[in-house]
Amino acid sequence: QVQLVESGGGLVQAGGSLRLSCAASGRSFVSYAMGWFRQAPGKEREFVAAIIWSGGNTYYADSAKGRFTISRDNAKNTVYLQMNSLKPEDTAVYYCAAALYRRPYYLEAAYDYWGRGTQVTVSS
Repeated sequence: QVQLVESGGGLVQAGGSLRLSCAASGRSFVSYAMGWFRQAPGKEREFVAAIIWSGGNTYYADSAKGRFTISRDNAKNTVYLQMNSLKPEDTAVYYCAAALYRRPYYLEAAYDYWGRGTQVTVSS
C-alpha cells in the first residue's frame, strides 16, 4: 500500500508563487507515474501535471504550461509542483496521485492512490 500526503498550499495574491509537496510512503514505494490534479468547488477534478519516474518525462495541462513545473526527489520519495504566476482561476484543492501501471497519465482512472489534497487560494 502507498500513502500520499500533500502540503504547501495556502493563500497568495495573483502573480505569486507556491510550491506543493507530495510525500509518498509505504513498505516499498514503486510507481509508474506521479500526477497532480485539482478540483474547484462545483467542478470536476482536472489533470494538472504528471511525471514518469523512469526517465523523468513530464507532462502538463495547457493551463499549466509555462507556469507550473513538476519535479521529484527520489531519495525523499517526494514529488513537487512549483506554481508561478498564479491566477484566481488556479484556486482549487490540489491532489497528488500515484499510478502503478502504464496507463494514460492525464486520466484519473490511471491512478491507484490519492492524497487528501491541499487547498490553494489565489486572490485578485
